[in-house]
Amino acid sequence: MRVELFDFDLPEERIALRPASPRDSARLLVVRPGETLEDATVRDLPGLLQPGDALVFNDTKVIPARLSGIRRRGEAVAHIEATLHMRVGPDRWKAFLKPAKRVAVGERIQFGHDGESCFLGTLEATVAEKGEGGEALLVFDFSGPVLDEAIAAAGHMPLPPYIASKRSDDERDRADYQTVYAREEGAVAAPTAGLHFTRELFGALDAAGIERHFVTLHVGAGTFLPVKAEDTEAHRMHAEWGEVDSETATALNAVRARGARVVAVGTTSLRLLESAAMETGELAGWSGETDIFITPGYRFRAVDILMTNFHLPRSTLFMLVSAFSGLETMKAAYRHAIDEGYRFYSYGDASLLFRDDR
Repeated sequence: MRVELFDFDLPEERIALRPASPRDSARLLVVRPGETLEDATVRDLPGLLQPGDALVFNDTKVIPARLSGIRRRGEAVAHIEATLHMRVGPDRWKAFLKPAKRVAVGERIQFGHDGESCFLGTLEATVAEKGEGGEALLVFDFSGPVLDEAIAAAGHMPLPPYIASKRSDDERDRADYQTVYAREEGAVAAPTAGLHFTRELFGALDAAGIERHFVTLHVGAGTFLPVKAEDTEAHRMHAEWGEVDSETATALNAVRARGARVVAVGTTSLRLLESAAMETGELAGWSGETDIFITPGYRFRAVDILMTNFHLPRSTLFMLVSAFSGLETMKAAYRHAIDEGYRFYSYGDASLLFRDDR
């Protein structure tokens, strides 16, 4: 499909720079294909679902994966920013470098020279490989838990470019850009639909008989990369690692067997469940890398309802929601959201999308 089909105009003032407070006070646009759009709030979620439905959350935990460093060539010094996006070994990460052209294979980057590292003020890595789009393989001098501690000390929260270009990250983001249920470290971007949930909302969902299950997909920085191709067939997704354990798979199979619905909280949960699903829609325990790219025409097998934030024009995520609820339906929903002052992107409001089976 032509990528231009997924374009729309978004006023700059609709981009949220901070989340709603409290989290569950965010607005929620309910989209049922073929029906009138409904304006609600995230707190209304228990009444919008049915007893026996199951919410599926991504419990990945965001690490401070944005590192600032320097590359030296004699007297020449270049400032380099690295955004880690996938761990591939105890001492190595794939990363996006900016500006990548200033670094060659074999050169060293010294991170943490701003005094924020607890390891004698430095964290160093060698550029082992370079790929397309600014991607590189970094091999660090530290390994395992020691490397984790060094990254936590020297790194910054990897706010999306559309926020980072307008303000610097701060201590508030260390809490705001993390779900309240995060536990499996490894993501370099938040599963943002989950940012709306609070302990109080969990209590209300429990009281309404809504089940809660967890999967893990370590969201990579590739989620922010623009689609540069003119046709969706030419776009390549970056792989991300995920896992659905066998107990969760069995529980979700039981949900659908009794006629209830699986509700993915976020596109990350949905992509993982769809990656793990068999042709019949049944799930089994699964782990590995997924680069699933969902566009209109895809047949959904494992997810009935999707809760997700509002996404960028021409993005793979807007393509995904258009596949789920229909392109024209989503264009109309986004026009409504813009006209009604909904807040967009990672710190913005949410939508509850019902699958278009027509």
